[in-house]
Amino acid sequence: MKKYDVYGMGNALVDMEFEVPDAFLETMGVEKGFMTLVDEERQFELLEYLRSERSVRSGGGSAANTIVANAFFGGKSFYTCLVSNDEMGDFYAQELARAGVGTNLAERRADGVTGKCLVMITPDAERTMNTYLGISESLSAAQLCPEELRESEFLYSEGYLVTSPTARPAVVQAMNIAREAGVRTALSFSDPSMVKYFRLGLEEIVGEGVDLLFCNREEAMLWAECRTLAKAVDKLRRNAKTFVVTLGGEGALVYDGVDMHEIDACLVTPLDTNGAGDMFAGAFLYGITHDMNYVQAGEFASLAASKVVTTFGPRLQPEQYARTLAEFQGR
Repeated sequence: MKKYDVYGMGNALVDMEFEVPDAFLETMGVEKGFMTLVDEERQFELLEYLRSERSVRSGGGSAANTIVANAFFGGKSFYTCLVSNDEMGDFYAQELARAGVGTNLAERRADGVTGKCLVMITPDAERTMNTYLGISESLSAAQLCPEELRESEFLYSEGYLVTSPTARPAVVQAMNIAREAGVRTALSFSDPSMVKYFRLGLEEIVGEGVDLLFCNREEAMLWAECRTLAKAVDKLRRNAKTFVVTLGGEGALVYDGVDMHEIDACLVTPLDTNGAGDMFAGAFLYGITHDMNYVQAGEFASLAASKVVTTFGPRLQPEQYARTLAEFQGR
């Protein structure tokens, strides 16, 4: 038995979440529905306009949300990331420790600025993110923990790391270590903008293929360079032994390496879609490492995602994870 179910790597970001009208995005020139990298000055400018609004602060980062979900469901998780020796870094490290996630953060942290993500939620529950990566942009192979990786069932990486000239090769190195050790590889495309603007880097990370790929409909079609989901799915088979395509309110498609399965959505009224894909991945990874087949894992992930979109923020409260798992097991 391996020491960890999932070894994750990704950006370490403290999320600051605000409810905003669409007019705010238009006035401030923010592209709706995407993750956009910004410098600290631009993020500060947006925050100045939002200073009087109610905000929610939480640990974030796409892969981190997935790893935390896996841990709170009862999985054994490890996370490689980079935060600074500042108050935000302390907060972030404490959030991971509270979830029982092993990390590389035990050593003294460097001076600098911990990354922050400004999440703007419009009335239609769409999330728009402006991210200042801070020190997280410097994540590199130096933060990898190869022995912990080799003792894991899965390596999971977020696609956002493709934007960093040091993190991208670190992911490639981690993928190689995993393959040599017989650790299954999993990747999330994370955001349509990653596929659209950083395709060559993603191709480098995917290499000859991954064991499990997570993406949404738009990312799948951008990757396949086609306009139909059916054609996109055919191309995904060339790059991933198994994959999941999330379809929002229409559920998801799960390919188990032999058959394609349609997973129904759990119909709810969403308040905030931030973290829905991350939660789906975390629940799915928990499922397939805890005796669920791909259909069961997909159904559990759909339920978990429906829970997180009915609350603000990308994560649930600790007790909600246990209740969600119990609800699924009681069906």
